Amino acid sequence: MNGQASFSLSGRNPDVLTCIANLSNDEVFTPPEFANRMLDTLAEAWAADNNGADIWADSSVGFLDPCAKSGVYLRAITSRLTKGLANEIPNLQDRVNHILTKQVFGIGITHLTSLLARRSVYCSKHATGKHSIAKSFDSDNGNIWFERTEHTWVDGKCEYCGASKKTLDRGEGFETHAYAFIHTDDIKARVAELFGGVMQFDVIIGNPPYQLDDGGYGTSAAPIYQLFVEKALALDPRYAVFVTPSRWMAGGKGLDKYRERMLSDRRLRNIADFPKLYEGFPGVKIRGGISYFLWDRDHHGPCQVETIWDGQPTGPAVSRHLDSYDILVRRNEAVPILEKVRAKGEPTLDARVSSRKPFGLATNFKGKPSSAGLRKPVRLFENQRIGWVARKDILINSEWIDEWKVLMTAVQGTSAAVENKFLSKPIIAAPGTACTETYLVAGHFDNETTAANYAKYLRTRFVRFLVSLRKATQHATRDVYSFVPDLPLDREWTDAKLYKRYGLTKDEIAFIESQIAEHTDTTPDDADSADGDDE
Repeated sequence: MNGQASFSLSGRNPDVLTCIANLSNDEVFTPPEFANRMLDTLAEAWAADNNGADIWADSSVGFLDPCAKSGVYLRAITSRLTKGLANEIPNLQDRVNHILTKQVFGIGITHLTSLLARRSVYCSKHATGKHSIAKSFDSDNGNIWFERTEHTWVDGKCEYCGASKKTLDRGEGFETHAYAFIHTDDIKARVAELFGGVMQFDVIIGNPPYQLDDGGYGTSAAPIYQLFVEKALALDPRYAVFVTPSRWMAGGKGLDKYRERMLSDRRLRNIADFPKLYEGFPGVKIRGGISYFLWDRDHHGPCQVETIWDGQPTGPAVSRHLDSYDILVRRNEAVPILEKVRAKGEPTLDARVSSRKPFGLATNFKGKPSSAGLRKPVRLFENQRIGWVARKDILINSEWIDEWKVLMTAVQGTSAAVENKFLSKPIIAAPGTACTETYLVAGHFDNETTAANYAKYLRTRFVRFLVSLRKATQHATRDVYSFVPDLPLDREWTDAKLYKRYGLTKDEIAFIESQIAEHTDTTPDDADSADGDDE
């Protein structure tokens, strides 16, 4: 390395990290532009807390990416530090050695990604290699650690990450997907073991694996990104910056405790939310979008929330406490609308809507093609068809059979980048009917008029807007109705009447109608086009 011009970590055209494809469900690479956006948020927070100081000009700050894949974060950090420390450490080689040996650390999630990360940061897959820009390492790993880690099996599951032994106990020829950072009871001791001494990182940043690639695809796959966040915060960094799927804000399998913790943590300082499919990570299908947050150990107060749509903020970031509700209301524009609705203290529809399997019949249950030969036949709404079943085969809620019912599909959504319906069209089911798990019984009544009024209410934009605040995925479970008022059904409700009832302004009405499309009689039911491809 003979001069300043010979050394560059970025600026090449094209940047290879913009071109690589994701390897599997758990290896979603962060685009360089997105990683730099996160680093900009970090730098702004550091400057605000340190009298305008530049974090990239501080040679004492330590950084850790505990889930390194492409090395994009470590590469960008190294590049910024190389420029920022030019005055303090004028000699380029000394500066690079200092940054790579004293400031920048990573933990690879697989053997392959650890090599990729070292290649991105050290310009060599081995830190001690001939072409490595670091000249002071004794080991090939450098400060980007990876060694094969095994799961700890208990009753067929890993006690740390919940992986299936049947699927991932495959022998030494395959990756274990047992991530070292989360397979420990004492994360501080574990990190000290990895890097050869007690470590205190000022900044922990990364894009953790989202779910286990263990055969549980789609809706049955369990998320694990929350485990990385929890271990990172247990290391007590000055700042933590992570990008994850946004579904934790309002749902997600096994994420209730994590959501409660995050919403109540006053150290969350910034959230940038990208709800549009493919917006943050082009080409990667993550239902509900993605978001990144900045956690600040010394912050205690409201969190600044902003929504990014088509590359631009939808409005100014708004500081608000996140635990006003049991879920995070993602759009700032929605908060005052919800406050007006909740101010009336009315009961909500989640008490009226059934749980899954309202009649005890699974989605794959198939009734008879006709009522012939059945004693006391019941017409059965099944998955995209009508069947027949004997009354004696319906073991729960059999009293609903002879009532008027309003059915809603339990799964609603399309593959579109922007969802704008949020609920399927209601089905009015006459007495003598039941349904499988494909549907929820949204309400049951003793007369057709009340059922019809209820169905019309559910079709309003107002109702579907309130549902949208809680619906993070295609699943339209009972919980998504928890913000919807249970109003008297002795009349027909229209959007105009509802807007007036809750005193909504013209701007608030315009916002609702910009988010929610009308249900027209000529529009096919969205449930028919629903897919099951969830992150």
